[in-house]
Amino acid sequence: MENRQPLITRAAHGAKMLVHRAGFDVSRDTFKHRFMYQVAQHGIDTVLDIGANAGQFGTLLRQSRFAGLIHSVEPLRSAYDQLAAVAAADPHWNVQRAAVSAEPGTLTMNVSSNSVSSSVLPMLERHASAAPSAQYVTQEEVPATTVDEIVAATGLEPERTLLKVDVQGYEREVLDGASKTLPTFRAVRTEMSLVPLYDGQALMPEIVDLLGRHGFELWFIEPGFTEPGTRRLLQLDGIFFR
Repeated sequence: MENRQPLITRAAHGAKMLVHRAGFDVSRDTFKHRFMYQVAQHGIDTVLDIGANAGQFGTLLRQSRFAGLIHSVEPLRSAYDQLAAVAAADPHWNVQRAAVSAEPGTLTMNVSSNSVSSSVLPMLERHASAAPSAQYVTQEEVPATTVDEIVAATGLEPERTLLKVDVQGYEREVLDGASKTLPTFRAVRTEMSLVPLYDGQALMPEIVDLLGRHGFELWFIEPGFTEPGTRRLLQLDGIFFR
């Protein structure tokens, strides 16, 4: 038994290093002890999870003892099926299959090999070179809605809600589709890029400015996608509170 803890520690370290070599930073302590602390301090009891993929963010919320309502939205059929399965046993976790955009309709999603890098926008070579598993392999037609429509249809109360956005370069369009409700959300957590990774995307300064005009302040960031060769940070999550 006395050797078990070092073995567990080495295994955890090895897993973390594999994730780092793939270009991602992982810090559950930051999420739980900083992000979730602020969520509680701001009285947030609802999360609108845009770009939920297979439910990773919602699962992390639950692992961090968030007991409020989660409404997750995911466009891709395979990822949505996984999301629905994960949320099925949770009465306070709702799921919806749709892309979220500036207006309702239909969108063509570019589906990446790793699923999580899928986007409406074309991928640039820098991204594909930094993460070969992110390259597109097919396309999928998906229904599209807006944040404003979701809020109206579900009865969510933005004043008590965190809007989480993880849409691989499509952040500006998602926020444009929240023109009626964005000024009343309590907080926003959104992925932002420091360099262009998708053709036509807005970079971090534009997103910060857009949210600032709606009354949000950037409180802190969590590092995300890092370029393996240069170790330069390419993407991060920005956490904004009103």
